[in-house]
Amino acid sequence: MHRSGIPMHRDNFLTQINELLSNHGFETSNIYDRSCFDMVARRGLLLLLLKVLINVDGFSGEQAQEIKKLSQTFLASPLIVGVKSKNEILEEDVVYERHGIPVIAPETLRDIVVDEVYPEVFADRGGYYVQMDGNIIKEVRERENLSLKELADVAHVSRETIYKYERGMVRAFPETAMILENILKMKITLSINLFEVPKPEVSNIPDNQEKPTEMEPKELVKLGFGVINTHKTPFDAIAKTDIILSSKDENAFITNMEKKRNYQVLKKMALNVKDLSDITGKDAVFIMGSKRNIESIEGIPVVHTSEIVEMESSTDFLRVLKERKECN
Repeated sequence: MHRSGIPMHRDNFLTQINELLSNHGFETSNIYDRSCFDMVARRGLLLLLLKVLINVDGFSGEQAQEIKKLSQTFLASPLIVGVKSKNEILEEDVVYERHGIPVIAPETLRDIVVDEVYPEVFADRGGYYVQMDGNIIKEVRERENLSLKELADVAHVSRETIYKYERGMVRAFPETAMILENILKMKITLSINLFEVPKPEVSNIPDNQEKPTEMEPKELVKLGFGVINTHKTPFDAIAKTDIILSSKDENAFITNMEKKRNYQVLKKMALNVKDLSDITGKDAVFIMGSKRNIESIEGIPVVHTSEIVEMESSTDFLRVLKERKECN
């Protein structure tokens, strides 16, 4: 993927990434403007939430928090593909980071998607680093009857550093790793796992100091659903429950609300969430507060708040959702 034409128009860049993924076995979503992610892509069990930017500095902390929440719910991997940071072009085969989200250049994505070649070098304060397999270092060192000090001397590092390498306590400069590989005649660097699902972040703010947030739709909250409101996505919220009616049912679904939107806006939203529902495998639903006699919008089931208040549990809601989904 050639970048000689920088600065590249972002729309063209998005199209290139979409075509790369589509041509190599990924099912890709529509492209979403003004969202914390630009597209969703799935290949087998791998689900990606992608943000594509010319300058990755434009990705905000608020967007990062949103995409992490979605990734945890969808069991997806968030990834930023970019061309530069400030005035520096992102290097191929190097993993960067922005607000806790991995960042790679388009060539790196191509290497992964096409050739299944994963990067080993990551950028951090102070330069570039690699992680090494300490067990291999120790195993080969002992097989060659080398002491910690002997290996350290030829690698031009301290005995303590070799000790820490073997126990996975520190990372190394790529040059040092290369020297060790030449000495041990063995590959010791580890590929970076870009496709981890983010772990939930633990807040340092005590519960009694957290600012209370009104979860919407509140009717689902009263039924016992956990609701995650979103602000930079093509939908309004995600609702979750521990209850699963059958082995084919999901325990989370995408939620849109009426919010006094006109029908044309709701139809456009429905097309977006249907697209996302198909790729993520999560159901979608509209929660309607008005008295419109509608049971679906563009194939997305509608449940009215007047119906929800008559329900006794989340199981009742899930049954209605399942029935209306089967009717569409």
